[in-house]
Amino acid sequence: MEPKPESEPEPEAIPSAPPVLTEEEQAQALAALLDHAQAAASSSESPAPLTRGPLAPEPEQPDLPLPPPAGSGHYVYVDNSDDWDDDPFFTNWDIEQFPDEEPEEGEEASPEISQESETEPAEIVAEASPAPAELSDCSSPATEPAGEPLQEASGEPSSETAPAEPTETVAEPTETPVVPANSTPASSPAPAAQPVFQATVKPIRPAPKTPTVEVPAIPTSLLEYSPEPDMDSVEEELNANGEKLIETLQSFGVRATMLEACRGPAVTRYELQPAAGVKISKITNLSDDIALNLAATGVRIEAPIPGKAAVGIEVPNRKVSTVRMRELIESSAFRRAESPLTTVLGRDIAGELVMADLAQMPHLLIAGSTGSGKSVCINSLIVSLLYKSTPQEVRFLMIDPKVVELGIYNGIPHLIVPVVTDPRKAAGALGWAVTEMLRRYQQFAANNVRDLNSYNRLAQERNYIDEQGMRMEHMPQIVIIIDELADLMMAAPNEVEDSICRLAQMARAAGMHLVIATQRPSVDVITGIIKANIPSRIAFAVSSQVDSRTILDMGGAEKLLGRGDMLFSPIGNNKPTRVQGCFIDDREIEAVVEFIRQAASAEYDEGVMEEIERGGTQEQSGDSDSPEGDPMIPEAVRCVVEAGQASTSLLQRRLRLGYARAGRLVDEMEQMGVVGPHEGSKPRQVLITWQQYLEMAQNRGWES
Repeated sequence: MEPKPESEPEPEAIPSAPPVLTEEEQAQALAALLDHAQAAASSSESPAPLTRGPLAPEPEQPDLPLPPPAGSGHYVYVDNSDDWDDDPFFTNWDIEQFPDEEPEEGEEASPEISQESETEPAEIVAEASPAPAELSDCSSPATEPAGEPLQEASGEPSSETAPAEPTETVAEPTETPVVPANSTPASSPAPAAQPVFQATVKPIRPAPKTPTVEVPAIPTSLLEYSPEPDMDSVEEELNANGEKLIETLQSFGVRATMLEACRGPAVTRYELQPAAGVKISKITNLSDDIALNLAATGVRIEAPIPGKAAVGIEVPNRKVSTVRMRELIESSAFRRAESPLTTVLGRDIAGELVMADLAQMPHLLIAGSTGSGKSVCINSLIVSLLYKSTPQEVRFLMIDPKVVELGIYNGIPHLIVPVVTDPRKAAGALGWAVTEMLRRYQQFAANNVRDLNSYNRLAQERNYIDEQGMRMEHMPQIVIIIDELADLMMAAPNEVEDSICRLAQMARAAGMHLVIATQRPSVDVITGIIKANIPSRIAFAVSSQVDSRTILDMGGAEKLLGRGDMLFSPIGNNKPTRVQGCFIDDREIEAVVEFIRQAASAEYDEGVMEEIERGGTQEQSGDSDSPEGDPMIPEAVRCVVEAGQASTSLLQRRLRLGYARAGRLVDEMEQMGVVGPHEGSKPRQVLITWQQYLEMAQNRGWES
């Protein structure tokens, strides 16, 4: 037995990352180690010949556990043997794992420890003296055959560890060898599958800050049911009117056969099939005579009925059935609708539910005389949207110049800002809507999507982080509701019409939809540009056929009964559908709104409110006591000086202003001494010359 060394050097601290040696450096280190081992062996008391041939077989050592493959950290063998004299070979090895450090670009990955072949085992003779800290290759490139290196396993992760091939060790290294597992020589055969101790962990990106508003489902018990009609009296009325109708037509020489009668809530349609050779125009010309014989008002003839070979004669019912909103909200068709913009309108002549999707319209124009049911229709649209959607899905921008119609909805979380009641601020609100539309289109273009649904779906797939690492927001649908367009057109016609036209033309893909109502369906309110861009329309009872043509481009609305009786003409329909609108009273609206307020408070957008206030301030600046309050004053003064006369119509044409603002500018210029007093129908005189205007512009800092 060899003498025990006097003092064994302690194993040095294991480096966190082993040095990476090239093949040439490994070969040089191995040759130096062999030469040093030969010199030490020749000077010992019992020298043993140092050969590079096969050594005598050593006692079989316990199998060392194979290091796991690359990617899960490098492993270090640490000796736990207590008696070095009895066992010169390290047979008790523990494995400590340290995390891998990936080599930088340009560096060569350190090769793995090689495993000796069964037929030609590699031999290493070394002395128990300081040695290099890492021996990653145990074969000499010049004289020894290369061993079979350890190859990474690509199988499934397993809890078992395959044993390694027996390894012959002649001498004890004094420093702990590090076995990296980073490379696999191309010439090595594939060994048995080894366990893979690695996992791919994707970074978790935080979701964007979503609105904290959570509104529970609104119970339908807040709404009321309608009483059931008396079916006995209904049958009697249908039979009596059917007989009178046939007799009336026969008295005028029109032969027809009664097919069926469809009773709606307010109107019953009697379907007749004319005999051969009877002109339809002959039946339509008898509407007044039919109304006289039936003692009815507002008989409307639909010839022919779309999809049927029949003529429909619509006669008002003696007993009108009220269509309550609760029965429509509780219907299976409304509950199954997927769109958050689904609304209920009422029931048609056959008693079927009529719904509308604002996303498909995509904008809606509502017109009718006072008391025809226009405001109730708007309330039913809003309440049905409250039942169908959450504040994260749909937001409202409400403009109510009449002040008293939509103010009840203040405080609900669906509102972007409080209900706008000032007509001048309404122009600023519409201006913000145009800006928001353009901003959304910029976001769509940056992410290569075409509409709002595609953008929200992409944002959800990317966890609301775009390719540049910027946050992607969830964009809700925006419904802009204007209760009285006529008042806005009087206050700021140009700004309002321009904003409405831009929104109607482009806002559909941005998820923004207009609902515009007016009680004055004249051509100066519902202009041709507005009609061309709002294809879906609802007409309530109007006073004349001219107003009906203004709304629907056809007559028929002048024969409606009022109290919710409407003609609904959605986009794509050639003929309008007669619908009895659903009814919801103020108590039901207050109950629904109060339930939402108690569940969640409103979160108004301060930035939008400030922008609307700025727009309203610019519109009202002409009312200031300062002559320079209105920013259009310099241009107005220059305009009248160049023209040599001043009038409101001149400023309207030259500066494209509304009548009210142009009149205020003329009054302010009179206070400044620029123009003379009012002289009836004559234009006002200009009291300053061009030179005086230049001096005034220089003194006041105007840009001339």
